[in-house]
Amino acid sequence: MNAARLLAWLVLPLVGLVVAGVLAVWLFKALLGMAGYLVIGAVVVGGGLYLYRRARRAVGPGTRAGNRLEAASKTYRMRNNG
Repeated sequence: MNAARLLAWLVLPLVGLVVAGVLAVWLFKALLGMAGYLVIGAVVVGGGLYLYRRARRAVGPGTRAGNRLEAASKTYRMRNNG
């Protein structure tokens, strides 16, 4: 009986430590994976916002492209008006 108790007191904490370690590694990997996806998502959204602002500034009023677009739409309206 004492040998079984000794074995249980020695083996059960080791099994508990192994299970806790496996769980900790699994949780750590899951959190790092989620953090990676968050970083990639933030980079994609930030890049899209950067490109949107650049495009808006390039075609904005007072720029060459903006003036060309305004002249083209004015010509289109004049031709299709009458």
